[in-house]
Amino acid sequence: MSVFRNWKRMTVTKNVLVALLMGMACGFMLAYVSLIPMGALKLNLNDAHYSSQLEYAEGPTYDPGVHNHEEEFHNMEDTSVADNLTRKVRVLCWVMTQPKNHQKKARHVKNTWGKRCNILLFMSTAEDESLPAIALSVKEERDFLWAKTKEAFKYIYKHYLDKADWFLKADDDTFVILENLRYMLKPYNTSDPIYFGCRFKQFVKQGYMSGGAGYVLSREAVKRFIEMGLHNATHCYRGDRGSEDVELGKCMEAVHVKAGDSRDSHGRGRFFPFVPEHHLIPGHVSKEFWYWKYIYYDSKEGMECCSDNAVSFHYVSPNQMYVLEYLIYHLRPYGITYHVTLSSSHPDGISLSDKDNKSTIAQNN
Repeated sequence: MSVFRNWKRMTVTKNVLVALLMGMACGFMLAYVSLIPMGALKLNLNDAHYSSQLEYAEGPTYDPGVHNHEEEFHNMEDTSVADNLTRKVRVLCWVMTQPKNHQKKARHVKNTWGKRCNILLFMSTAEDESLPAIALSVKEERDFLWAKTKEAFKYIYKHYLDKADWFLKADDDTFVILENLRYMLKPYNTSDPIYFGCRFKQFVKQGYMSGGAGYVLSREAVKRFIEMGLHNATHCYRGDRGSEDVELGKCMEAVHVKAGDSRDSHGRGRFFPFVPEHHLIPGHVSKEFWYWKYIYYDSKEGMECCSDNAVSFHYVSPNQMYVLEYLIYHLRPYGITYHVTLSSSHPDGISLSDKDNKSTIAQNN
C-alpha cells in the first residue's frame, strides 16, 4: 500500500511539474510579445526589410485577370506619350530569380509590370520557357549573386546589346513603373556612360545603386562593364562571392561610368529599396535604421519622400504586385483629368494643354 501511495505521489508530482513548465513557457512568450514595441512587431509582420522575410510569400493560385481596355474609363485614356516613349526608349528588363521562385514570384512579375518592358528576361539557374528564364552556370546561393550578375550581363551583351537602349536589373520582389523610368531616361543618350538607381554612399566614392530597388545601365555602361571591367582584375572583382550591387558600383566607378542622379526636380526620390509604406509614414522606422546611414541624398519621410514619377519599390510580395498594378493602372478618381506632353526643357519639365491646365470636374449628364 505504501508503495502505491509513493507511486501516485510521484505521478502527481510529474504532472504538476509539466504543467508548471508549460505555464512558465507560455508566460514568458506572452511577456516577450508584450514588451516588443508595436512598431517593431508591425515591421516584422507587414514590412519586409530582408529577402528572407518574403521567402514563403506566394501569389494567387489563379490568374487575377485584367481590365479590358475597351471599358469606359480605359476608353478615356490617351497613352500616346507613353506609347511613343516605349518605341523611343527601349528598355530590356532582366529579373534576378531562382528555380524555386519561378512560379511563386517570377510569374507574377511577368503578369504585372514585366509586360511593359520592351524585352523581359529572367536570370536563373534553370530554364523555364514559360517566363522565359535563362539558365546561368553559377551556384544558386545568395553569396553568389555577384557571379549571377556578371553572367547575366555577359549573356545580354552577347545576345541583346543592340536590341535595347537601356538595361534594367530588378529582383523578383521589385515592382517597376516602366512609363516613369522611360520618362526619366528620355533626356539621356544611351551612348553616355551612366547608370541610375537608389544611390547609396557607402563603400564607393561616387556611390552605388541599391540592387533591390533596381538599377538601369545605358548601352555604353554595359559595354564598358563587359569590355573594360570584366577583362581587368583591377577594375572588377574576379571572384564569385560578394554583394552584387556594391561590386557593380565599384566596377562602374573603375570604368568611368557615372552614378546618375535619379531624383526629380523637387529632389524627391524615384527608386526605393522598400515598399511605399516604409517611406511614406513618418517615424515608421528609427533613424538608427541602416537606410538613413546609406542613402546618398537627404531623404524625407511622408509625402515629400517620393516623386509623383516614382520608378520602383522593393520587397513587394506577389499579392502586392497585383495591388500596385490595380492602383497604378486601373483605379481612377472620377472627374480628374490631365493631358501631358514632354517639353523641350526636360528633365522633369512637362507642359499641360490649356484646356487641361487645371483639374476639370466632369459633370453628370
